[in-house]
Amino acid sequence: MAAKRASEKAKSHRVFGRARKPAKMFRAGIYARVSTDDQQTIPLQIRALREYVVRRGWTIALQVKEVGSGASERQQRERLLEAARRGEIDVVLVWRLDRWGRSVADLLATLQELEHLGVGFVSLTEALDLTTPAGRAMAGLLAVFAEFEREILRERVRAGVAHARQNGKRLGRPITARRHAAQVRKLHRTGISKSEIARRLQIARTSVRRILG
Repeated sequence: MAAKRASEKAKSHRVFGRARKPAKMFRAGIYARVSTDDQQTIPLQIRALREYVVRRGWTIALQVKEVGSGASERQQRERLLEAARRGEIDVVLVWRLDRWGRSVADLLATLQELEHLGVGFVSLTEALDLTTPAGRAMAGLLAVFAEFEREILRERVRAGVAHARQNGKRLGRPITARRHAAQVRKLHRTGISKSEIARRLQIARTSVRRILG
């Protein structure tokens, strides 16, 4: 029985199947983000995240905040990821999933990287804790949603291409040199060099050579 309890205790101190420090030694990285027109919620996020760290008996190794639009690059998030890659933090805490990921695919990619690094992830509002079996099951669902999102985007692209073709729109790179074929031949018959023809018509010399055969 003693051996069994020791084994169970050892398992309880693992993240994503990897050995980790006891909970009181966990080093947390806090990430708070708001949009440019909602900056007043930054203190609220940070306070709630810090209180959660205290309740779990962890320590704060890094705290970053970021302000920007939904489509902007998350430079401070990258700073936190770099700390995870260097082994300086054991868990990442965020206020909400949409504060961390730009899309489902982006969210999943970063969570998979953290998993590979043996770093946990907690989203406070959604009560998502990837240091637990239930949280890891939720991560599996996120993978399904990410594939669903990619398939929707592919369908939209295919539908857009089909619609453009039905309306007679030419797809692909625009044809430029071919429009000048008659001028190219005319200039060439007067003895003008291919390089000069290309310069005058502002097309590539390779296009001139192709037209003239």
